[in-house]
Amino acid sequence: MKDFESKNFSSFAASRHSTRDFLSTPIPDEIIHEIIADGLTSPSWSNTRPILVAVAKDDVRDRLSEEFLSRWFAIKDVRENGILGKIKAVLRRRGLPTSNWLITKPYPKDLLPRSKKQGKEFFSFIGIDRDDKAARDKAWARNYDFFGAPVELFVFTHKSLGKFAASDAGLFMQNLILSAHSKGLGTCPQGAVAIWEDAVRKEFEIPKNYSLLCGICLGYPGDGKINSFEANRLKPSGIIVPLKNKK
Repeated sequence: MKDFESKNFSSFAASRHSTRDFLSTPIPDEIIHEIIADGLTSPSWSNTRPILVAVAKDDVRDRLSEEFLSRWFAIKDVRENGILGKIKAVLRRRGLPTSNWLITKPYPKDLLPRSKKQGKEFFSFIGIDRDDKAARDKAWARNYDFFGAPVELFVFTHKSLGKFAASDAGLFMQNLILSAHSKGLGTCPQGAVAIWEDAVRKEFEIPKNYSLLCGICLGYPGDGKINSFEANRLKPSGIIVPLKNKK
Protein backbone atom coordinates (compact mmCIF):
# COMPACT_ATOMS: atom_id res chain seq x y z
CA MET A 1 0.00 0.00 0.00
CA LYS A 2 3.03 2.29 0.04
CA ASP A 3 2.65 5.57 -1.91
CA PHE A 4 -1.00 4.78 -2.69
CA GLU A 5 -3.72 7.01 -1.28
CA SER A 6 -6.83 4.84 -1.35
CA LYS A 7 -9.09 7.78 -0.49
CA ASN A 8 -8.43 9.22 -3.98
CA PHE A 9 -9.40 6.08 -5.89
CA SER A 10 -13.09 6.90 -6.27
CA SER A 11 -12.44 10.28 -7.88
CA PHE A 12 -9.70 8.84 -10.08
CA ALA A 13 -11.87 5.96 -11.32
CA ALA A 14 -14.83 8.29 -11.90
CA SER A 15 -12.65 10.65 -13.96
CA ARG A 16 -12.13 7.99 -16.62
CA HIS A 17 -14.36 8.30 -19.67
CA SER A 18 -14.25 6.64 -23.08
CA THR A 19 -12.21 8.62 -25.59
CA ARG A 20 -13.54 8.99 -29.15
CA ASP A 21 -11.15 11.58 -30.54
CA PHE A 22 -7.42 10.89 -30.46
CA LEU A 23 -4.22 12.64 -31.43
CA SER A 24 -1.97 10.79 -33.89
CA THR A 25 0.96 11.08 -31.45
CA PRO A 26 2.79 7.71 -31.36
CA ILE A 27 2.94 5.75 -28.10
CA PRO A 28 6.35 4.33 -27.18
CA ASP A 29 6.49 0.53 -26.93
CA GLU A 30 7.67 0.73 -23.33
CA ILE A 31 4.49 2.55 -22.30
CA ILE A 32 2.33 -0.02 -24.11
CA HIS A 33 4.21 -2.79 -22.29
CA GLU A 34 3.81 -0.97 -18.96
CA ILE A 35 0.04 -0.73 -19.20
CA ILE A 36 -0.22 -4.37 -20.31
CA ALA A 37 1.93 -5.32 -17.31
CA ASP A 38 -0.44 -3.35 -15.08
CA GLY A 39 -3.34 -5.18 -16.68
CA LEU A 40 -1.72 -8.46 -15.69
CA THR A 41 -1.82 -7.51 -12.00
CA SER A 42 -5.53 -8.39 -12.13
CA PRO A 43 -6.84 -11.65 -10.61
CA SER A 44 -7.17 -14.69 -12.86
CA TRP A 45 -8.75 -18.15 -12.54
CA SER A 46 -5.95 -20.38 -11.17
CA ASN A 47 -3.59 -17.71 -12.54
CA THR A 48 -4.06 -19.21 -16.01
CA ARG A 49 -4.25 -15.84 -17.82
CA PRO A 50 -6.32 -17.14 -20.77
CA ILE A 51 -5.75 -13.88 -22.67
CA LEU A 52 -3.74 -12.78 -25.70
CA VAL A 53 -3.29 -9.20 -26.93
CA ALA A 54 -2.52 -8.21 -30.52
CA VAL A 55 -1.00 -4.72 -30.67
CA ALA A 56 -1.87 -3.01 -33.98
CA LYS A 57 0.04 0.16 -34.80
CA ASP A 58 1.68 1.86 -37.77
CA ASP A 59 1.08 0.03 -41.08
CA VAL A 60 -0.77 -2.87 -39.46
CA ARG A 61 -3.15 -0.50 -37.74
CA ASP A 62 -3.78 1.35 -41.01
CA ARG A 63 -4.39 -1.83 -43.02
CA LEU A 64 -6.89 -3.11 -40.50
CA SER A 65 -8.69 0.21 -40.39
CA GLU A 66 -8.93 0.27 -44.18
CA GLU A 67 -10.23 -3.31 -44.25
CA PHE A 68 -12.78 -2.70 -41.52
CA LEU A 69 -14.05 0.48 -43.16
CA SER A 70 -14.39 -1.32 -46.49
CA ARG A 71 -16.46 -4.07 -44.89
CA TRP A 72 -18.56 -1.62 -42.89
CA PHE A 73 -19.51 0.44 -45.93
CA ALA A 74 -20.35 -2.74 -47.84
CA ILE A 75 -22.74 -3.98 -45.19
CA LYS A 76 -24.10 -0.51 -44.47
CA ASP A 77 -25.29 -0.19 -48.07
CA VAL A 78 -26.79 -3.66 -47.94
CA ARG A 79 -28.85 -2.76 -44.88
CA GLU A 80 -30.34 0.16 -46.78
CA ASN A 81 -31.43 -1.95 -49.76
CA GLY A 82 -34.07 -4.16 -48.13
CA ILE A 83 -34.50 -7.87 -48.71
CA LEU A 84 -32.82 -7.80 -52.12
CA GLY A 85 -29.75 -6.24 -50.59
CA LYS A 86 -29.67 -8.90 -47.89
CA ILE A 87 -29.84 -11.67 -50.48
CA LYS A 88 -26.96 -10.07 -52.37
CA ALA A 89 -25.00 -9.82 -49.11
CA VAL A 90 -25.41 -13.54 -48.46
CA LEU A 91 -24.19 -14.33 -51.96
CA ARG A 92 -21.34 -11.86 -51.87
CA ARG A 93 -20.62 -12.15 -48.13
CA ARG A 94 -18.59 -8.94 -48.16
CA GLY A 95 -19.02 -7.21 -44.84
CA LEU A 96 -21.00 -9.95 -43.12
CA PRO A 97 -19.75 -10.81 -39.61
CA THR A 98 -17.18 -13.60 -39.54
CA SER A 99 -17.20 -13.85 -35.73
CA ASN A 100 -19.19 -12.72 -32.71
CA TRP A 101 -22.61 -12.49 -34.37
CA LEU A 102 -24.05 -11.76 -30.93
CA ILE A 103 -22.91 -8.16 -31.29
CA THR A 104 -25.32 -7.65 -34.21
CA LYS A 105 -28.37 -8.80 -32.25
CA PRO A 106 -30.72 -6.45 -30.34
CA TYR A 107 -30.23 -6.05 -26.62
CA PRO A 108 -32.55 -8.06 -24.34
CA LYS A 109 -35.74 -6.22 -23.42
CA ASP A 110 -34.66 -5.60 -19.84
CA LEU A 111 -31.41 -3.93 -20.97
CA LEU A 112 -32.76 -2.11 -24.03
CA PRO A 113 -33.93 1.01 -22.12
CA ARG A 114 -30.38 1.63 -20.89
CA SER A 115 -28.99 1.26 -24.41
CA LYS A 116 -31.61 3.60 -25.88
CA LYS A 117 -30.98 6.20 -23.18
CA GLN A 118 -27.25 6.08 -23.88
CA GLY A 119 -27.77 6.41 -27.64
CA LYS A 120 -30.22 9.30 -27.31
CA GLU A 121 -27.99 11.25 -24.95
CA PHE A 122 -24.82 10.57 -26.94
CA PHE A 123 -26.16 11.59 -30.34
CA SER A 124 -27.90 14.62 -28.87
CA PHE A 125 -24.61 15.69 -27.28
CA ILE A 126 -22.71 15.56 -30.60
CA GLY A 127 -25.56 17.23 -32.49
CA ILE A 128 -26.86 14.32 -34.57
CA ASP A 129 -30.61 14.08 -35.08
CA ARG A 130 -32.27 10.73 -34.45
CA ASP A 131 -33.54 10.58 -38.05
CA ASP A 132 -30.24 11.62 -39.65
CA LYS A 133 -29.15 8.13 -40.66
CA ALA A 134 -26.23 9.32 -42.78
CA ALA A 135 -24.72 11.20 -39.85
CA ARG A 136 -25.33 8.29 -37.49
CA ASP A 137 -23.66 5.87 -39.91
CA LYS A 138 -20.70 8.23 -40.27
CA ALA A 139 -20.35 8.43 -36.49
CA TRP A 140 -20.45 4.63 -36.24
CA ALA A 141 -17.86 4.29 -38.99
CA ARG A 142 -15.42 6.15 -36.74
CA ASN A 143 -15.15 2.88 -34.81
CA TYR A 144 -13.27 1.44 -37.77
CA ASP A 145 -10.81 4.30 -37.93
CA PHE A 146 -10.29 3.55 -34.23
CA PHE A 147 -11.38 7.16 -33.62
CA GLY A 148 -7.97 8.26 -34.89
CA ALA A 149 -6.04 6.39 -32.18
CA PRO A 150 -2.52 5.36 -33.22
CA VAL A 151 -2.84 1.98 -31.45
CA GLU A 152 -5.59 -0.63 -31.36
CA LEU A 153 -5.34 -3.51 -28.91
CA PHE A 154 -7.23 -6.66 -29.88
CA VAL A 155 -8.07 -8.85 -26.89
CA PHE A 156 -8.42 -12.59 -27.47
CA THR A 157 -9.62 -15.18 -24.96
CA HIS A 158 -9.21 -18.95 -24.74
CA LYS A 159 -12.25 -20.65 -26.29
CA SER A 160 -12.39 -23.57 -23.87
CA LEU A 161 -12.94 -21.42 -20.77
CA GLY A 162 -15.91 -19.48 -22.07
CA LYS A 163 -17.28 -16.94 -19.60
CA PHE A 164 -14.41 -17.59 -17.19
CA ALA A 165 -11.90 -16.40 -19.79
CA ALA A 166 -14.15 -13.40 -20.51
CA SER A 167 -14.22 -12.66 -16.78
CA ASP A 168 -10.41 -12.71 -16.65
CA ALA A 169 -10.24 -10.50 -19.72
CA GLY A 170 -12.61 -7.96 -18.19
CA LEU A 171 -10.51 -7.74 -15.05
CA PHE A 172 -7.34 -7.41 -17.13
CA MET A 173 -8.84 -4.74 -19.37
CA GLN A 174 -10.05 -2.60 -16.49
CA ASN A 175 -6.60 -2.55 -14.89
CA LEU A 176 -5.04 -1.77 -18.26
CA ILE A 177 -7.52 1.04 -18.94
CA LEU A 178 -6.99 2.63 -15.53
CA SER A 179 -3.22 2.35 -15.99
CA ALA A 180 -3.49 4.13 -19.34
CA HIS A 181 -5.67 6.80 -17.72
CA SER A 182 -3.03 7.36 -15.02
CA LYS A 183 -0.48 8.08 -17.77
CA GLY A 184 -2.66 10.64 -19.55
CA LEU A 185 -3.74 8.21 -22.25
CA GLY A 186 -7.31 7.73 -23.44
CA THR A 187 -9.01 4.42 -24.24
CA CYS A 188 -12.25 3.18 -25.75
CA PRO A 189 -13.25 -0.49 -25.48
CA GLN A 190 -14.89 -1.60 -28.75
CA GLY A 191 -17.18 -4.52 -29.36
CA ALA A 192 -17.70 -3.14 -32.88
CA VAL A 193 -14.37 -4.50 -34.16
CA ALA A 194 -14.97 -8.04 -32.90
CA ILE A 195 -17.16 -9.10 -35.82
CA TRP A 196 -14.27 -9.53 -38.28
CA GLU A 197 -11.78 -11.71 -36.47
CA ASP A 198 -10.43 -13.13 -39.73
CA ALA A 199 -9.01 -9.74 -40.70
CA VAL A 200 -7.01 -9.55 -37.47
CA ARG A 201 -5.79 -13.12 -37.88
CA LYS A 202 -4.28 -12.21 -41.25
CA GLU A 203 -1.95 -9.80 -39.47
CA PHE A 204 -1.07 -11.75 -36.31
CA GLU A 205 -0.19 -15.33 -35.34
CA ILE A 206 -3.24 -16.10 -33.20
CA PRO A 207 -3.63 -19.72 -31.98
CA LYS A 208 -6.80 -21.44 -33.19
CA ASN A 209 -8.03 -22.01 -29.64
CA TYR A 210 -8.37 -18.26 -29.02
CA SER A 211 -11.20 -16.01 -30.22
CA LEU A 212 -11.51 -12.23 -30.48
CA LEU A 213 -13.41 -10.65 -27.61
CA CYS A 214 -13.07 -6.93 -28.37
CA GLY A 215 -10.70 -4.12 -29.21
CA ILE A 216 -9.40 -1.15 -27.23
CA CYS A 217 -8.41 2.15 -28.82
CA LEU A 218 -5.32 3.64 -27.20
CA GLY A 219 -3.80 7.07 -27.59
CA TYR A 220 -3.57 10.62 -26.29
CA PRO A 221 -6.98 12.35 -26.22
CA GLY A 222 -7.69 15.07 -28.74
CA ASP A 223 -9.64 18.24 -27.98
CA GLY A 224 -12.84 17.21 -29.78
CA LYS A 225 -16.12 17.97 -28.00
CA ILE A 226 -17.02 14.29 -28.08
CA ASN A 227 -14.40 13.59 -25.42
CA SER A 228 -16.33 15.65 -22.87
CA PHE A 229 -19.40 13.42 -23.11
CA GLU A 230 -20.10 11.73 -19.81
CA ALA A 231 -22.31 8.67 -19.94
CA ASN A 232 -24.94 8.18 -17.29
CA ARG A 233 -23.65 5.88 -14.56
CA LEU A 234 -25.88 3.66 -12.49
CA LYS A 235 -26.05 3.95 -8.73
CA PRO A 236 -25.24 0.83 -6.71
CA SER A 237 -28.95 0.38 -6.04
CA GLY A 238 -29.41 -0.20 -9.76
CA ILE A 239 -27.55 -3.52 -9.65
CA ILE A 240 -27.80 -4.76 -6.06
CA VAL A 241 -30.54 -7.39 -5.91
CA PRO A 242 -33.04 -7.32 -3.05
CA LEU A 243 -33.64 -10.15 -0.63
CA LYS A 244 -36.58 -12.43 -1.24
CA ASN A 245 -39.66 -11.73 0.83
CA LYS A 246 -39.91 -14.64 3.22
CA LYS A 247 -43.14 -15.43 5.01
